This record gives sequence, C-alpha cells and structure tokens, in this order.
Amino acid sequence: MVGYDPKADGRNNSKFQVAAAGSMSGLVTRALISPLDIIKIRFQLQIERLSRSDPSAKYHGILQATRQILQEEGPTAFWKGHIPAQILSVGYGAVQFLSFEVLTELVHRANMYNSHEFSVHFVCGGLAACTATLTVHPVDVLRTRFAAQGEPRVYKTLRDAVVTMFRTEGPLVFYKGLSPTLIAIFPYAGLQFSCYSSLKRSYEWLMPAEGKKNENLKNLLCGSGAGVISKTVTYPLDLFKKRLQVGGFEHARAAFGQVRSYRGLLDCAKQVLQEEGVLGCFKGLSPSLLKAAISTGFMFFWYELFCNIFLCMKKADRQH
Repeated sequence: MVGYDPKADGRNNSKFQVAAAGSMSGLVTRALISPLDIIKIRFQLQIERLSRSDPSAKYHGILQATRQILQEEGPTAFWKGHIPAQILSVGYGAVQFLSFEVLTELVHRANMYNSHEFSVHFVCGGLAACTATLTVHPVDVLRTRFAAQGEPRVYKTLRDAVVTMFRTEGPLVFYKGLSPTLIAIFPYAGLQFSCYSSLKRSYEWLMPAEGKKNENLKNLLCGSGAGVISKTVTYPLDLFKKRLQVGGFEHARAAFGQVRSYRGLLDCAKQVLQEEGVLGCFKGLSPSLLKAAISTGFMFFWYELFCNIFLCMKKADRQH
C-alpha cells in the first residue's frame, strides 16, 4: 500500500522502512531507464524539428538517436551523469515516499477526508514531490548538464562540475529551472499517486480474482498507466525546465545545433511557441512517455515489493 493505511493497524512499515523502500525503488528504476532519459534530454534541448525533413536536425527519432549516440560517443554515453542521477533518484525516492506517508497520515488523523480519496492523494503526492524536489534540485541540474554535454566534455568529474559551475555562474546556478520544475512536479506527482490508486481500484473491480493473485503485475501495470497520464498532461513544463537548466552552458551544445538563451520561464515558453510552434513544446514526448511508463511502473512496483519484504522481515522477527 502506497501511503498511510489506517486499516493496517500494526502492519504498517516504519518511517525508516518507507524511506529505505523509496530509495531502493529509485536506485533500481534509475539504472534501468537511464538510456531513455539521455535520449529524452537530447530531444528536449534540440531547437531544430525532430524530423528527417530538416537537414540541420541532429536527431529525428529514437532509433536514429540511439545509433548516432553509440557511433559518436560510445555505449557509456547512455549513462552520462549516472552518479548524480543515482544520488538524485535515491534522495528523491526517500523524501517523496516518506513525505507522502506522513502527509496521508496527517490527513487521516485530522479526520478531514478519507486518506484514500483521489483528491487527497493528488494534493499529498504533489506536496511530497515538491518537498523532494527542493531537496535534490541541485543534483538534477548537475545530471542535466552531464547528459547534455557532447564531446569533448566540459566537465570531467562531478567535483569538477560543481566547482566550475559555482565559480563561473554563482550558487544560484544549482537552482536554475526550479520554477517550472515546481509548477510541473505538483500536478505530475499528484496525478501519479492519485491515478495509481484509482487504477488499482479499477483493476480490482474489473478483475477481482486476478487482482489478488497477480499483485506485482497489477502494481506494474497501474504504475505504468499513471506515469503515461501524468507525463502527457505536464510535459511542456518539463521541456521548459530542461531548456532553462542548460542556460549559460551554450558553448558545450554547439555540436548539437542551434542554441538559445532564455530570461526565465515565460520568455522560454514564448520563444519555444514562436520558433517551434505548439508541437515544439512536445519534443521528445515519445521517449518521455516510454520512460514515464517504465519508470513510474517500476517505481511503484519496487516500492511495494520492498515494503512487503520489510513487513515479512518484521513478521518473522515477531515469531522468533
């Protein structure tokens, strides 16, 4: 069960176990979806249309981008920035699931609403994600810089990136793109958590016998569906965030095509709409939806699995 369950009595996981399950879920999921994340970021940062008809476009499809990155940068390119990405995922997973558990418990204890209502999961999921984002956003900026740079690399190591960025752009560089991130993450995570619980209830209603027998499959499918819904609704803000995060980093993007400078979220949105049209706001949507389906599906799958493992361990300890 994701979130506080008042019916579980003493069978709820401790707060430490919730955070640990969230961390391990993030770690495993990140390792699996890193290549898709690299392709998605490259698509989002490309000014030119993602089309074969545009001769100046470096990338125009998932398979073509995969082949080109392999040829030019080798297989390790798909795990560029993997260390900051793993720090991001582990920290984000722990804070997000722990915050969600605490918030849903507070709602239940305040007797304000049913803690399993769609609206409660939406608000608590959004607030939990905002808390996690504020905690790990500097690492997200580092991950984006590593994923965005081509060859030769501007940043050789994580330490080199931190020192160089701090010296040349100041401490606020680590919070670039924070506004669109918070604006996007609240509805995105809110929809993830609320759609996940709603899809699980629908699954159990449609297939009551199967829902109990194949618990892991149910969690995976419902998580994937929740990921696709939430990502589709909030995708343009994710693209604006990536464009803002590489501001001041244009020299490292010269090999990828045109580059742009933006003065903020509204200016970024205006320029993208004027130069690239409405469809420009959805560049990289295909790998992003694939990534969202896999990552959200596995996020909830692994989280529920690790929580069940902790409960089994607790049960075994009591019996001894």
